[in-house]
This record gives sequence, structure tokens and C-alpha cells, in this order.
Amino acid sequence: MTNPDLIDQCKREGFVQKIKDEEGEGCNIHGSLEVNKVAGNFHFAAGKSFHQSTFQLFELISLQSDTYNISHRVNKLAFGDSIPGVVNPLDGVQWTQEAQNGMYQYFIKVVPTIYKGVRGRTIDSNQFSVTEHFKGSDLGLFQSITGVYFFYDLSPIKVTFTEEHVSFFHFLTNVCAIIGGVFTVAGILDACIYHSQKAIKKKVELGKFG
Repeated sequence: MTNPDLIDQCKREGFVQKIKDEEGEGCNIHGSLEVNKVAGNFHFAAGKSFHQSTFQLFELISLQSDTYNISHRVNKLAFGDSIPGVVNPLDGVQWTQEAQNGMYQYFIKVVPTIYKGVRGRTIDSNQFSVTEHFKGSDLGLFQSITGVYFFYDLSPIKVTFTEEHVSFFHFLTNVCAIIGGVFTVAGILDACIYHSQKAIKKKVELGKFG
């Protein structure tokens, strides 16, 4: 179904003109999801999904599918509450479609993280790493579903950040260690320079009386 002008219902409802009027527009999606702590995915694609038995099926809009543009920008994506000092790698990421359409995929590794602040505040959240991949639409039986996909998997390792105040005594000890190190290095350099000058002076004296 590639030419809506040949369909009476499309002509009667002004479908073609509606598509032209909306050309270049996009969606701004904001929200949150509650998911189980197992691997899964969420995605944005044209059409709708429904369940049949134990399967999730997709009813896609195939009309003029070659005109779909999946250019997008991720303003913010987080798996849980924000953790001080941690920057989510997908915040502000933008991708622009320049060729054929297809599936733009994000593969996300979620690492459970606990943050413990100096005042006893605890945040049980997650941080993540991500890789990206684009899969172009292929003609034939196994045509990919055009859209933006986020596949996530949980790491078996948990990270704990603990924030602590450094005591004045500990700070003073570190300063003394640094000063001691500076004096030690300075003493080594002074000894090297002294022995070098002494050796050069001895060679000069031997050259005079030789």
C-alpha cells in the first residue's frame, strides 16, 4: 500500500493532505516506566501493539513507510533517581537520519548503584553504559521494524559510592607526607648535583697536571 490516492477512504478523509500538513513535525515524549529487574526493551515505532496468547504482536502502519524519519534527541534518560556526580551517557544525545530508515538501537548495561552521603542520605538507584547500532530496513520476509529501540540488561555487580569527610588530622598527615616527599627529592637532587660537580672538578684537575 504505497499510493493512498487510489484508496477512496483516504481521499474522502483527506488522509494525504493531513500527512503533508504534518510533514517535518515530531513528538516530545515524557514519562516513566516501572519494569521488573530483568532484561527487556522499550521502543518507539509507528503503529500499535497487542497481545495474542503469550506473544506481543505489532500492527505497523505500512502506508508510505519509506517516508518515516526516526531522527531523535534524548533529552534525559535515567534508570532511577539521580546520583550526585554521575552523568547519564544518553542525556542530550542526538541522531539524525540521513539515509534509509530502519531500526536505531541502544544497547544499555544497567549497573545497580547505592550512594551513601556524608549526612546519612542513601540513594538506591542505577547507572548505565550504552552502545549504539543502526540496522537498515531490508526488503523481504524479515523486514526490520522501523523505530528507536532501547534494549537494557542488568549487571550482576552492584556499585556502592560512600561519601566521607576528611578529618583535619588526616589532612595534616597528608600535607606532612607531601612536604617530606619534596624535601627527600630535593635532597637526592642536591646530592646528585654535588657529586657530579665534584667528579667534573676532579677530571679538570687531572687534566691540568697530566
